[in-house]
Formats: sequence, C-alpha cells, structure tokens
Amino acid sequence: MLVTSLAILLFGAGVVRAQWTMQESHTKADLRGIHNVGNGVAWASGTNGTVLRTLDDGATWTACAVPPDAEKLDFRGVQAFDADTAIVMSSGKGDLSRLYKTTDGCKSWKLVFKNPDKEGFWDALRFDRPQSDWLLGDPVNDRFTLFSSHDRGQTWRGQHHKGLDARAAIQGAFAASNSSMEGMNGGMSFGTGGTEGAFIYSVTEVGICLDDCSPEDVMRAEQSTKWARVAVPIGDHSEASGIFSLAEIHDPGNSTWFKASFVAVGGNYTKPDDSYATAAFTSDGEKSWIPAQTFPHGYRSAVAYDEATKTWITVGPNGTDISTDDGRNWRAAQPNAALHETPDADRNWNALSLPFVVGPHGRIGKLDSEVIIRLNNGK
Repeated sequence: MLVTSLAILLFGAGVVRAQWTMQESHTKADLRGIHNVGNGVAWASGTNGTVLRTLDDGATWTACAVPPDAEKLDFRGVQAFDADTAIVMSSGKGDLSRLYKTTDGCKSWKLVFKNPDKEGFWDALRFDRPQSDWLLGDPVNDRFTLFSSHDRGQTWRGQHHKGLDARAAIQGAFAASNSSMEGMNGGMSFGTGGTEGAFIYSVTEVGICLDDCSPEDVMRAEQSTKWARVAVPIGDHSEASGIFSLAEIHDPGNSTWFKASFVAVGGNYTKPDDSYATAAFTSDGEKSWIPAQTFPHGYRSAVAYDEATKTWITVGPNGTDISTDDGRNWRAAQPNAALHETPDADRNWNALSLPFVVGPHGRIGKLDSEVIIRLNNGK
C-alpha cells in the first residue's frame, strides 16, 4: 500500500507539456497500425479496410485502395519497406486474420496469406530480421502460433519451436498496437497476458543453416530454435490485462544485445485509468523484469524510444507519459493552452512509430522533438 501511494504522489507531481501536433487523416476509421519508413514515408492502417500513406512526412495523408474483400476487416498492423511496398495484417477469428501486400504504392493489393487455424487470431507482424520475418497469433492447440517468411512476406510457413506452450483459456497476446512482438539483435521476443499473468517469450537458441541449404535443412534449423519465458510484473492477472507493447534500445558501445535496455507497458485495457502495474523494465537481457518505480498514469498500449531526445514515450486512452531513465520513472505529458495545443492532444492514442502516433476516429499526431529537448533540459 505504501508503494502504491508513493507512486501516485510522484507521478502526480511531475506533469509536462504534450508533444503531439495533430494532423488531418481524412478518415474516421479507428487506427491501430503505423509504420514510419523514413525519408518522409509512413503508412497507417485501421478498421473497415483502411490504409493510409504519407510521402511528405505527414503534411498530407492519402487513402489507399481497399484490398480485395477487406471492407470489413480490421487492419491492426502494417509493415512497410518503402513508398511503394507494404504489408497489412488484419486481426480476427480464423480467416478474418489475413495479410495483403502492395508493390505499386497501394493502388492494388494481393492477398498473400490467410489464417489456416479456424480458432486462431493474429496479434503482431514484425519485419525486423534480415533473414526471417515473423507473424504471431494467439495459442491454438495449447501453443502460440508462429509463422515465418524468408521472402519479404510472399510466402509463410508455420513454426513448431520448443517453449511456446500456452493454454488459450488463460493466456494470449494482444493485437492493440502491433508492438507486442519486438525484434532483438539476432532474436525475437513477444509479450503476453491473461489470468496466468504477464510473460515475455524470448528466443534462447536459434537454429542456423549455412550456405547451400536444402528446404529440409532450413526446416530442421527452424525446428531447433528454442524459446523460454519469464514473468513480468504487469497487469492484474485478468483476461484483459498483461503486456501490450515492447521496445528496446541497444547501447552501441556494447557488442551484445544483452547490454540493451528493454521496456514493457500494458495494464488492464478495461480499466484505462488504473495506473498500478502498467510498466516494467530490464537491463540484463530480459533475465529479470522490475516494476517501474513511478508508473504511467493509466493503461498503455504502445511504447517507443526516441533516439534524438533519449526519451521513452508511451501512450494510451487517457494520456501520454515520458521517461528519461529507461522506464524506471514516468511523468505525464499534458497539453499546454499557451502553445494552442488541443485539450485532448495527449490522449486517445493506440500505436506508435515515431514520430507518428495514431488512435481512434482517424487521429494522427506527430512528435515535436524540440519540445521534449527543452523539457528534458528543464526549460
């Protein structure tokens, strides 16, 4: 009880200005997918088959053609390669979970993969590894479903790695922001939740196949990949609680990702104002996770690290929080009327791909890094 009270006093005392500049999306769709490619190019996705694209760093967003038979699909993830090429992931039971790919700037789309599991539900899509990309789904037959692609999403193959055991009735991942899965240097991790508690599953042993591998060699190497899980102090052991987003920062001065810092956020999405157990961090390669000393002030669905300002940023329905000490302490960011920020600029957000943030009813914002720099310098 003392820890909870102290945390409330700490984050209540530290309030900073909001950092989001609102943008015009020209849509009322609920947006959960966002991917900033760089060089002014970013893609966003959401309900009703909605896909958006900007080529001028967010000055204008234009609607893409709706993929075939996707008018009622919920695109909760998008991974893009450039201004012309991207893959969107819909989430839903069974074959309502799909992947579509475009190579012509979203003028047309091709359906490349449907969920083969009638009871399955896809949660996250990541294209972070140079040789293998991943697609994560909820447990089917008491094991998390995992698919990989070696040709940039054209074809997918189910994986049967050791250590992915989980009972669907008590554990699952969350398709809240396409960031429950995070690529590491040479590995992959994903966060879960449910009545059993919150866990992070991480690759502990990677099967390797050298040059001139046959398809059988590749399959054997993949099957030798092993995962392990570790408990994380996030959420309240309810069906709606757990880890919703992961992010990491690697220290360039160290040769191993085991020196990286990782942050996880979440909570209970049915209790958006409950701040307890909404963030945790680790600095020992995910071996042990520690609850934040000062929590974000509510459930959080996405977290990311802004390299330019050395600041962690997390968002959710009721606000935005920032941390400058690798997730140990968080402080709320609130709009500043003197800067003519809209009163709700800090809230109603779902997903991050900095500098962009997206939310319900077509909300898109862009990070003002200069404001964060001034705040972190005490100005």
